[in-house]
Amino acid sequence: MLQPVSWHDMQDMIRLKTNGASFGRMLGGVRSLRQVEDEMADDLAFWAKRGIGIFTIRENNRFVGITGLHERPDGRGLGLRFALVPEAAGRGIAREAAGAALRFALDAGVERVVGVTREDNMPSRIVLGSIGMHHVESFKRDGYLMLVYEIRQDKQPALA
Repeated sequence: MLQPVSWHDMQDMIRLKTNGASFGRMLGGVRSLRQVEDEMADDLAFWAKRGIGIFTIRENNRFVGITGLHERPDGRGLGLRFALVPEAAGRGIAREAAGAALRFALDAGVERVVGVTREDNMPSRIVLGSIGMHHVESFKRDGYLMLVYEIRQDKQPALA
């Protein structure tokens, strides 16, 4: 189940974003407590401004991760983000949740969404490809080859 993030989710967000297994490969890496608090404020402001944003993912009422859109700090536009607690990985949750968040954004009129992942992050590459995003460019960051996936409103396939 997806729900927009709220301050009530703060402890879950701290647990997720300070965990290297969950957030180590994300842009900016593992967060400090202060960074998690600042990002929560930014996420809530983004929802208020754009009507889209980051969702919590819950399975049987238990927090298992996040997905949704944010404004990428590297200027590439609206980025799809997803991260799970380690015990939730490998069960298709990221694909289902990221696909739902992407459909929500496209249905809300977002014209273009990107997803950026390291070349060696096969689980993320599989999720991005399986929800209709296509590899469109690559770049180097911190010694890693990064792959940019995108989907455009005018070229979207039917998402399952």
